[in-house]
Amino acid sequence: MKRDTLLPERFGPLQGVRIISSGRLIAQPFAGQLAAEWGAEVINIEQPEVGDVGWRTVGICLDAVDGGPPVSATWLQERRNEFCVSLDFSKPQGRDLFLKLIPHADIWMESGKAQTYPRWGIDDETVLKINPKLVITHVAGYGQYGDPGYINRAAYDFIGQAFGGMMYQTGFPDPSPPTRAAPWTGDYICAYMCLCASLAGLHYARATGKGQVIDLGHFEAIHRTLGGTMIEYFQKGVVRERSGNKALAFQPYDTFQASDGWVLIGSVTMPVFERVCKVIGLDPTDPKWRKAQREVESIEGIEFDAILRGWVSERTIAEVEKLFNDAQVPCCPVMTSRDIAENPHYKARDIHVEWEDPQVGKIKGIGVIPKFSETPGKIWRGTVRVGHDNELVYGSLAGLSKAELAALKGQKVI
Repeated sequence: MKRDTLLPERFGPLQGVRIISSGRLIAQPFAGQLAAEWGAEVINIEQPEVGDVGWRTVGICLDAVDGGPPVSATWLQERRNEFCVSLDFSKPQGRDLFLKLIPHADIWMESGKAQTYPRWGIDDETVLKINPKLVITHVAGYGQYGDPGYINRAAYDFIGQAFGGMMYQTGFPDPSPPTRAAPWTGDYICAYMCLCASLAGLHYARATGKGQVIDLGHFEAIHRTLGGTMIEYFQKGVVRERSGNKALAFQPYDTFQASDGWVLIGSVTMPVFERVCKVIGLDPTDPKWRKAQREVESIEGIEFDAILRGWVSERTIAEVEKLFNDAQVPCCPVMTSRDIAENPHYKARDIHVEWEDPQVGKIKGIGVIPKFSETPGKIWRGTVRVGHDNELVYGSLAGLSKAELAALKGQKVI
């Protein structure tokens, strides 16, 4: 099996790992993109000609330098470092070509409705016969099995947040509606779990020589982040309701409006609460305020909240932030994109970097996170057009000639 990397050079903690990513949008593909920034060789498969329908051009776009279609800012951020090939899985030639890539891969990630690939003759058993060490990760809205009424339903971020239980708890109490976590929080949660699970599977495969299949329901990944919500229900019959930004077991832990914007103040323990009282001129030893700290909805709790809100409203964000942080009380502004771009801490940590994108030229965005001391990640290339790497990938890994590739392109297989 040929293991020479297609990358210009090896880097990062995932060097030597080859991933095939054939999903759409965010919930699975973002997992591949993170791996690509950490040194994995990631082959992103899209539909011939049209690519990842919608996602390449969704939202705010930048003009292409070559006169091609404008490119989505999200695509530019989230598809860099990847090898982009095109393939029609539904055609027999497409199936055969895909299976030629399988011996060269460590992980294959995909997303779509349950049991999509078996309809094309690409079932797990067939794939694992070709490469017994392969880790296969399926991401689907409702998973690969379960109640027949759910398995073939379409699902997106919004659906996963609602079905997974996140949305009911997000937002302010009735009559305000449940609120989604933005921008696509459910999808990103799913992607992180997809990558974690895939790498865990790879660890096992490299130790034992045996691959496996991972079945991840989009809603399950979201549901797993709900803390004690379900124990509260099963053991106590408690349905956790929306409470806005406020914590109900202690205060202050909420957003407050200053004279020029919003600021967050967080105090969980009594010692921190005492420091809050000193900053705003209250006696921290007064039993009235100590009761207010833990009994948020009591008369004393409501009075304390009103005093604090009045105090904050008379000051700027900068004043509130300095006074509380000087007193070792967690406090920060609710940051906008502009605030973030100008913030000294973001600058000091080099969070935002510039890179050259083949489609739109030089751009600036979020760099590689986190920072590895011994094996740093890097951005070696920006995004490319649909099928840009067909010749490189299919020629190097599947052994196809230029003539064979031209024929497949003419048949719209690639």
